[in-house]
Formats: sequence, structure tokens, C-alpha cells
Amino acid sequence: MAAWVVYPQVRGKAPVVLVVHEIYGLTTWIRAVADQLAADGFIAIAPDLMTGKISPATPDSAPQLATQIIRTLSPATVHAQLKAVGNYGLSLPAAKQGTYAVVGFCWGGSTAFAHAVANPELGAAVVFYGSSPASADLSRVKAPVLGLYGELDARVNVSIASADSALQASGRKFDWQMYAGAGHGFLRNQDGMSGANLAAAKLAWPRTVVFLRNTVGR
Repeated sequence: MAAWVVYPQVRGKAPVVLVVHEIYGLTTWIRAVADQLAADGFIAIAPDLMTGKISPATPDSAPQLATQIIRTLSPATVHAQLKAVGNYGLSLPAAKQGTYAVVGFCWGGSTAFAHAVANPELGAAVVFYGSSPASADLSRVKAPVLGLYGELDARVNVSIASADSALQASGRKFDWQMYAGAGHGFLRNQDGMSGANLAAAKLAWPRTVVFLRNTVGR
């Protein structure tokens, strides 16, 4: 499958972080997120989970078509692909050995959280405004999870409390933050919500980098 792979400028080996795209697919914006993660010291890999189903230009030129296609993907196949890409990343000569992390946005945020269920060997998951898995499935989570949410994102936020309770009951780490006045997709739409999205982005990204450095970056 196709993937956008970006290396950091560091002296030693670097941890691997997968960037799970939004419902629109591997857009220019998602590739820019991977670029920023590399600038922050990680080998960033953004896999195209619709490889072979749409042209590489579709996510930017026809987002509605990408949205239709992504809804046909099998979750089991997606998680198998993510694990394969993660293992590929760890096999790179420049990669720090151990395990990989995932960072996802919107659809990719939900997928990143679900990947912590599907792959107990995962090193860490960062969920940007993605819905949580079913509480009954969360007992399989071993990785620490960071959740970053906008206050005005009612559809997603309704699943936070149950996930928090389930993960606490199983002794797992679920660190989450709600950003006042911010809406869904605040990292991409930083001009929205009269400045609240930008304020959320300025706080959420440094928190993400610190979390990744403290988990897979050690």
C-alpha cells in the first residue's frame, strides 16, 4: 500500500508514529501533519488506507467521493494494514526498536482508538476528536491513550465518559482533555469558532508531542 514517509533530522534512531487520515483520505493536510511530526523528532508514516480504491489526487480534488469510499472499508482489513505499516516502519534502519504509536483525526481518531483494541502490542494512541470503541472492547487495550476533544463536538464527546470508566476499571491510562469553545476538527480548522479552535490547537499539539516522547520515544 502507498504511504507518505517522513524522516526527522536527528542523530540517533527515531520512534515510529503512524498518522491515520481523516474520512477524506490521505490529503495534503495529513501529509503536512506527518511533516510536522518528523520535525518534532519522529519517523512519521501516513498510510493511504484507500490504496487501489481511489486515485492519489481524489482526497484533495473530490473529498465527497473519498468519504463514500472510506465507508466501505473493512475494519479488520484496516487494522491489519496499520499493523503491517507499523512493522514496516520498525524495520527501517533509522527506526528505534520497540513498538509504534498511532495518531488519528476524526475518522482516523476513532480508528486510532480502535487500533489500540485490535493491537495490544501498540505503544500509544493519540485520538483527535474521534469516537471511543464500545466499552466491552476496551479491556483489550494495553497502550496508553491520549484523547483531545473540542467542547462543542457533541457527537464524539458522548462516548468519552464510558471509555474513561472502562479504562480506569481495567487499570489503563486514558488521559483526555476537553478544549473550551472548540469544535470538531479543530486542528485542521484553526480559523473556526472565533479563535477557540486555534487556542485548542496551540495546546493540543505540544501535548501530543510530549505524550509520544514519553511513551514510544523513551
